[in-house]
Amino acid sequence: MILEAIITTTNEDGSVNVSPMGPLVNGDPSDGFELRPFETSRTFANLQQRPYGVLHVTDDVMLFAKAAIGKLDEVPPVRPAQVNGNAFILEDACRWCEFEAVYFETSEPRKNVRCKAIAAGRNRDFWGFNRAKHAVIEAAILATRVDFLPAEEIARQYESLRVIVDKTGGETEIEAMTLLEGFVAR
Repeated sequence: MILEAIITTTNEDGSVNVSPMGPLVNGDPSDGFELRPFETSRTFANLQQRPYGVLHVTDDVMLFAKAAIGKLDEVPPVRPAQVNGNAFILEDACRWCEFEAVYFETSEPRKNVRCKAIAAGRNRDFWGFNRAKHAVIEAAILATRVDFLPAEEIARQYESLRVIVDKTGGETEIEAMTLLEGFVAR
């Protein structure tokens, strides 16, 4: 199964990189998982240099939206990870899983990185997603594909997603959707 998550890795200068990603998991991420970053991604480069990071489960759709389109002006509050102090846990995540990248398969354009959990924890309850939160997540995923999906297909899907957000969303979901619509319109 693909779990929509936020991954933090550490940049060369020691700063935190925040990236949405859909790791492949079988059950609980603490049993291990596989990341599938693109070769050109900051996450892939960081993991090759420092093979530690943290997978986060969160219901913060604005974080997903901003991170997906490179509009995260500042990193949310973080603390050092438990095992490797050079990795970082998002303070507002619901759950987190600190990991070590243990195997890199680099022959395909989309890389496979097998990860072993080395610590896990919980910051707060996960309240879940309503339909609008799901729609924003889908819109954020589509926004990361503007370079290779037809613009008409993205526009058609955004139109449907906007209806869901307007019907069932709150202020944050509407703001996140508007941000993503502005990005794909460019």
